[in-house]
Amino acid sequence: MVLLHGLFGSAANWGRVQRRLAEAHDVLALDLRNHGSSPHGVVEGYAAMAEDVAETLAAEGVKAASVVGHSMGGKVAMALALAHPALVTRLLVADIAPVAYEPHFRTIAAAMQALPLHPDMTRAEASAAFEPAVPDPVLRGFLLQNLRFGGAPGWRIGLEEIAAGLPAIEGWPASGHYDGPVLVLRGEQSDYVRPEHRPLFRALFPAVRFATLRDAGHWLHADQPDAFLATVRAFVG
Repeated sequence: MVLLHGLFGSAANWGRVQRRLAEAHDVLALDLRNHGSSPHGVVEGYAAMAEDVAETLAAEGVKAASVVGHSMGGKVAMALALAHPALVTRLLVADIAPVAYEPHFRTIAAAMQALPLHPDMTRAEASAAFEPAVPDPVLRGFLLQNLRFGGAPGWRIGLEEIAAGLPAIEGWPASGHYDGPVLVLRGEQSDYVRPEHRPLFRALFPAVRFATLRDAGHWLHADQPDAFLATVRAFVG
């Protein structure tokens, strides 16, 4: 099983879900390009990010896998299934649709770039400086996980590359056809996956099914980890 995180996230975001899935599956949680511990480089769009995943799986000797992707990782997972259908046995797309979204992350990226960093800066100082731009404490804490503290604080992620590549990340240029089993799981309190998106899913993924995770927002695997885990297990088997 392969787990793909969302924008500004990392493999570590899967945490407990990954550990529980590993009780019955071989699980690879990947850091996507410019995220976590992966190399930084130009954001070339979802086709290129899907090829990153395909090359990594080939290097690990993986010939086929169930793929679970959240948000940006869900778009990468869809692009992977469309480009390499034999590589994906089952596809679970968590709270994202194959559409272009409004550019609301550009303000967040600009605030991250503008955050005044200084030697020995504490997390509390960074959070306070970041609060006017990102008032939601949960989102602010999530973003600050990417900040390296100490004598020379800095962003671990390829922030400049991500900021420059946001138009591609917001978009959706991929096309094709994947006939394998697909489950689209949306958070009840999220508006990322809407009824009008269903025909777009069906055009790309004829075997798609839809489900809603109750009492969950966009970060549904963090909001309701047990329910998310149960849904993944029921879908994958």
